[in-house]
Order: sequence, then structure tokens, then C-alpha cells
Amino acid sequence: MSTSEDPEIVIIGCGVSGIAAAHRLVKAGYRHVRILEATGRSGGRIKTAALGNTITEIGAAYIHGPSKKNPLFCLARDYGLLPPEALNPENQAADVDEDPPLVPNWFSSSGQRLNAESMEPAEELFREILDNTSKFQNPKNTSWKSVGHFMRTKAQNQAARRWKDEDETTRQLLLSAFSTMLKFECCGSATHSMDDIDLAGFSMFKSLRGVDCTLPRGFERLIENLMSELPSDLVTYNCPVRCVHWSNTEGGLSPVTVECENGERIAADHVIVTVPLGYLKKHHSTLFHPPLPAHKLKSIETLGFGTCDKIFVEFESPWWDADCEIIYLVWEDEETVSDQVSDVSKSWIRKLVTFTVHKPSEKGSHVLCGWICGHEAEYMETLPEKEVRESITKLVRTFTGNSTITPKRILCSRWFTDPWTYGSYCHPAIGCTAKDLKNMMEPLPSQETVSQPLQVLFAGEATHPCFYSTVHGAILTGWREADRLINHY
Repeated sequence: MSTSEDPEIVIIGCGVSGIAAAHRLVKAGYRHVRILEATGRSGGRIKTAALGNTITEIGAAYIHGPSKKNPLFCLARDYGLLPPEALNPENQAADVDEDPPLVPNWFSSSGQRLNAESMEPAEELFREILDNTSKFQNPKNTSWKSVGHFMRTKAQNQAARRWKDEDETTRQLLLSAFSTMLKFECCGSATHSMDDIDLAGFSMFKSLRGVDCTLPRGFERLIENLMSELPSDLVTYNCPVRCVHWSNTEGGLSPVTVECENGERIAADHVIVTVPLGYLKKHHSTLFHPPLPAHKLKSIETLGFGTCDKIFVEFESPWWDADCEIIYLVWEDEETVSDQVSDVSKSWIRKLVTFTVHKPSEKGSHVLCGWICGHEAEYMETLPEKEVRESITKLVRTFTGNSTITPKRILCSRWFTDPWTYGSYCHPAIGCTAKDLKNMMEPLPSQETVSQPLQVLFAGEATHPCFYSTVHGAILTGWREADRLINHY
């Protein structure tokens, strides 16, 4: 079949990487392309919802690095989905390394509003130490194994030197503020703790220029636009795949047979697998026959995949400043720099230390997005909404000192308990190297000499060597695997 100019291509997963691959193939003239999607919708980890009349992103929320080198930015621009500021040349040229300068409000656990200026030393120290992690791109050059160990050690040492003239209470408050930012940093990597992130591996991620932006009408508009350009019958929904039989194990004429949960068997020349790494970790042993090669399995196990959840909270009126973009909560009773809580079931809410202020999609809408990750997020997902709401109410009242503030409603993401994702996105866990990301994207069979190459290909954010965990990374991997097939023919 490899000499055929119109091969049968099956794509597993209708997330953005699967859609991107289908787009590329259909545009190149391939007529036998089919997407199998386990759920009833397109988009995967792109999912837009509403809290009251406010558009919220349950999944992907930002274009990281909105500039012309970002394929996501270019697509959103061409579809007319961008806010005016994102089209501003200065905005696209800004080199902020995914940390746009946001206007903060700070609150302490004693119910005090903290002066933002007095918190600047903690912010400066945090950014400086975080930037210094890039010096350790070679694992042989460092005695620190993890990002967390490096940052905590440096923070304690630098604080003692820099803030020696401050009184003990001020020093402790600044270190507690450092802990707050460390907890928030965990959300960026969807990790339980920065102690789980490899220090050398952390530098594999590359940022693009541009100040992060959102899509005012929702990320799903991007999916809708992309889907509108594909044949309407290309996707089969509610069609989970049980097993990918490759290497002619089914004895048919085609090298691959895709076995669906509903009993259907689909003969294919090539299959592009775009399932999330969390799903791959849990189901690889039954999803592939024969099993994946040992080196690929080792990389699937080594690469980290964690949970970052969002809790959207709507209020009758704002308790933050009109120009505020981010709210930091500082627990004053935490004596050491830490990004974890001691008892998850009792203290999970302590991991939620940051709210970003939602730009109102209509007048009178006052919504915050609370960020939580790791085991604390996983535990939150097991709780009834009423209990989460009560915990948020208590948290806000504690930090503002105002016992009358009551959320109108909340909306939580639940990515860990989603049976098709088992988490949010990937990160370089301890021991992870560039070789692991290379193994992730390697097609099967591994040897190029076989008569039927490129039977199983792999796309998705966890297969990009430096843009993993992003939507633009996912798009690029879909294009990459489509191009691999196009170039083959």
C-alpha cells in the first residue's frame, strides 16, 4: 500500500493537534482521512464555557507569545479572533518570557491588604532566581536535581543577605510571598511541586515573543473555524478506540487495524495518535498491539503529566482594585519556603493562592479565576461544588477581613477525573531529557527499512521538543506528522 497515492489515514483524537493534522492532509489532497473522537465534541483540552454571562476557558486560555512566529497567533489573526492589543506591533515584539507585568493586589492571611510596593522585593527575588534556572541546561553542571530545591535554597540564602536590615516579621512576610509565587509557578508546569521538575529539563521549554493574550469570544471559536474548513463527515464522535493493531498483526492487507470500542475494525495505512499523555500513561498496555518499544515506554513514564485546575468565582461587586489584574494571597503562618500543603484533605485550599482578574465580557460581571494544581487540585475534584464554594468563601473572607463577601456562583475545571485526559498537560519531570521528547514523537515501526513505514505516528503537545504544554506546540505537531506522510508519498 505504501506506493498508493491515496492512503487510508486514521487520526485518533479530535483535539487541536488531530484537527491540525487533518487540515494539512485534506488541503494536500488526501481523500481518505478520518478522525475518531472518543467524546461528543471537538477541541479536546480546548473547552469554552460560561459562568453566568461571562465567557470562561475550562481548558486552554492563553496564546503564549502572540507574534508572527506563533502558528496559533496567525490562525487566530486570520479568523479575526484576536483582541486589538494583540495586533499591536509593540505587543508582539515584547520579550516578557511568558511573564507579562500584571498589576497585583496583595492580601495576607491576617485579613490585611498589603502594600504592593512593599512586596516588590519578593517579586524581584522570585523572578531573578527563576531566570537563573536557565544556567543549568546541562545536567552535569548542577548539584541541584530539581527546580524546587534550587529555588528554595537560593531564596533562603539570598533573603538572609538582602533583607538583613529588615525586621523578622517583614523578612518572614517576604519569604511567605515567595512561597505564594512558587505555588503559582507550579500551575505553569501542571505539577504538584517544583521539586518534581528537572532543573536541566526545565530549560527545554522555549518562549516566544509577545505579551500573552486571550481570545475574547472564547478559544472554541478557533476550533469552530478550523472544523468548518473540513468535510462535515470527517469526524466520528463518541467512538473510543480500544486497540491499534500494527505490524500486520491482524493479517489483513493493510499494515494497521484500528479496533473501536463499538466493535468496528478500520483498516488503515497510517494512524496518527493524538491522545493526551495522561491517557497514554494509563492505557498504553492495551492501546497498542504489539506493545510499544521499550525506549518509547520509558519516555512515556519519565515525562511528567499533571493537573492544573481553575475555579471561576463570580461576585456581586469587586473587592479588588479597578486596575488589578492578579491577586496574591500570602499565608503568614508558613515558616519555610514551600509549594505544598501538609495535609491535602484538610488544607487543600491553601494551594489556591492566586486569582487572575477576568476581563468582563459584559458590564456588571465580576469574575476571578483561581488557580490550583497538583494533589490539591485532584482532591478538589472529588468534592461537591457546595463544599468548594464554602472553602472559597472562607478563604476570601479570611484574606480580606470582610465577613460579608459571598460568591454568587462558581465553576470548576476537572481535568484529572476526565477519563480521556487524566490531567492537564506535560512537564519535564526529574530525569527527563530532550531524548524523551524525541522518543515521544518517533513513529512506529522504529526502523526506517521496513516495507511498510510510518504505520503509527504521534502528535499532541507532549510530543513537541520545546513548545510542549501549549496549544501552538500541539498545532505544530499535528502539522509535523501530516507533513511526514506527505513527504513520504
